[in-house]
Order: sequence, then C-alpha cells, then structure tokens
Amino acid sequence: MRTAALRNLATVAGLLAGVCLLGVGAQAQQAPAPTALPSPPDYGPPLVNEQAKAAAEAAIAEAKKNNWHMAVTIVGPEGELIYFEKMDGTQSSSAALAEAKARTSALFRRASKVFADQFSAGNVAFMTFPDKVRPIASEGGLPIMLNGKLVGAIGVSGGTAPQDTVVATAGVNAVKALP
Repeated sequence: MRTAALRNLATVAGLLAGVCLLGVGAQAQQAPAPTALPSPPDYGPPLVNEQAKAAAEAAIAEAKKNNWHMAVTIVGPEGELIYFEKMDGTQSSSAALAEAKARTSALFRRASKVFADQFSAGNVAFMTFPDKVRPIASEGGLPIMLNGKLVGAIGVSGGTAPQDTVVATAGVNAVKALP
C-alpha cells in the first residue's frame, strides 16, 4: 500500500512539473517581439522669421475660425524662441505651456503627445530628467520638418488637447506649403 501511495505521489508530482513547464513555455511564446524605435530625424537649419510668422499666422487663423483663444510659440531645432503670439482672451498659463510644448517637440524630435501618452500609460521616468530638458506631457507640440529634417517646432496651448493639435497642425502645414 505504501508503494502504491508513493507511485501515485510521484505521478502527481510529474504531472504538476509537466504543467508548470507547459505554462513557462506558453509564457515564453506569448512575449512580444522587441520592436526597434524609428530613427529620429536629423536637425536642419532653423526656420527663418518669415517661416515662423507663416506658421503662427496659420495657427492663429485656425484658432479664430473655431473661436478658440490660443497662444502659439515657434522655436528652432535647439528649442530657442523664434516667434510667439498670444490671442486676446487666452488664459495666462497658455504662454508658458505653448513654449514648453514647442521646446519638447524640438529637443526630442517628436510630438509632445508622445509624452502625454507615456504618462497616461504610467511611464513617468522622463519626469526625472533635468529641468532644462524635461519634456512636457501635453498634446499640442509638433515638430516642423522640411526635406526630412527637423527645422523647428510649434507649440500651441489654450484649448483642449485635440484643439491644440488641430491649431498646431495648421501651423506646420503652412510652413510646408511655402515655396
């Protein structure tokens, strides 16, 4: 009887070990393949004043068309201020936020929405970056690309996140449409 009990115990232990190994194998098969991040664009020469003004004018026109009060900042590839405009009636904080969004897009060579999405997903590691380069996790900053190179960025603030992006997109498109 004791031998039969030991045999049953050994059988159960073997089955459990097999199930555990199958579970480990299943987990290994389900792991997603790592994906490479796309290479960021190279920096190009900074926007000139005419281009920056065209971006801001188009952005302000889009905001006015929708009756949104916005602040618009245009920066060069290194995040330096080139042009700024704030519509009457825009909340005071929008000036600083527009500049932070533009600087984020220029320095990190991507839309500021990327950081908003990361923040929403619980990734807040970028919040530990030094103040000088800490990105803002808010939609409304877009890089401005010409000939495949980043030549500046636009930041817009004053509306909802999607409204800010609509206005910023109008500014980017205006620069691309210039001769």
